[in-house]
Order: sequence, then structure tokens, then C-alpha cells
Amino acid sequence: MRDQRQSGLPVANLTIIAVNFLYFGYLEIVGNTEDSLFMIRYGAMFAPAVLRGEYWRCLTAVFMHFGIGHIVNNMLILYVLGDNLERALGRVKYLFLYLASGIGANAVSLGWDLLCGRADVSVSAGASGAVFGVIGGLLYAVIVNRGRLEDLSTRQLAVMILFSLYFGFTSTGVNNTAHIAGLVIGFIMGLILYRRPKRNYRYA
Repeated sequence: MRDQRQSGLPVANLTIIAVNFLYFGYLEIVGNTEDSLFMIRYGAMFAPAVLRGEYWRCLTAVFMHFGIGHIVNNMLILYVLGDNLERALGRVKYLFLYLASGIGANAVSLGWDLLCGRADVSVSAGASGAVFGVIGGLLYAVIVNRGRLEDLSTRQLAVMILFSLYFGFTSTGVNNTAHIAGLVIGFIMGLILYRRPKRNYRYA
């Protein structure tokens, strides 16, 4: 009998993508998503604001993006990979992993900015931490399934992770701390939430 988690429309993943695009469209209508001051006003991560008690920014920033290229890149990766993890975990667990990875990545990034003395000048937003969390969760699930989950293999994910991290570290304006934190948090969440489906055997 096939595990129910491996069938059905990836509702949670598609909903996340839709919410991201809807909020991006709204922000573009009322302002400019490439304007840092505007983005701070509408929920981007900014250490002085968070330290004043605006902790909700750790969540809202996950659904904000600086320009069309930023959101298309993140949502394309999520569209390609997210449904695999949602089928493996189920909708509720997938949504929990996604949000926990995004919020956790923002919190770690905030702490790093404070430690490095960049807190007053750093403004960050984007789903990258959550997306890397999805990749981390998938990496765990693939490893547990002996190197393959549906059409994904450990090698494919490893190459994607290395390429994405390399691109981040060789580009400017990329929150690499959030990427690494999201990847680690997603892997840990996969360890906690994912259980390899048991095979059903029939004896003649």
C-alpha cells in the first residue's frame, strides 16, 4: 500500500509560493521593493527594529524580496524541490519546517550581524533561509532513503548546495549566514520530523 504522504497536490508549497508573489505584488504597487527604507517599513529584517521588540520581522521578512529577480530565483527553486519534501513530510510538517527554517535563519543572521557590528546598516529579506531549509530537509530524507528520494539523489542535492553556496559567497548583497543557518536548521528539522515509510511485505 502506498504511503499517503507521497500523493496529492502539494498544497502547502503552492500556497507558500502564492503568498510570496501576492505580497511582492502588493509591495510593488505601494512602493519599491528595492528601496531598503521602504522594505524596513513593511517588515524586512533590521536589527535596531527587532531589538525594540519587533520580533515579528523574523517572520515577515521570509515573505519579502528585493526585486523581481530575487523572488523568481527563490520561488523557482522552491517550486522544483518543495513538492518532493511536502510529499515526504506531509503538509503540516512541511509548512512547519519551512517557517521554522526561515525564522531561525533570520534569527541566526541577526545574531551574526550584532556580533560583527553590522546591525545598524544591514537590511535583509527573502525566502532564501527557508528555501535552504527545504534543501536541508530533503538532504536528510534522501540520505535516510539510501541516496534517493523519488527523482532526487544525494549527488544532485550536494551539487545544488555547493553551487548555491558558491554563488552566494561570490556575489554581493547576499545573506550567506541565513543560507547556511537555514540549511542546518532544515537538516535538523528533517531529522526530527521525517520518518522513512515502512515497506509492506506479503508472504505467499
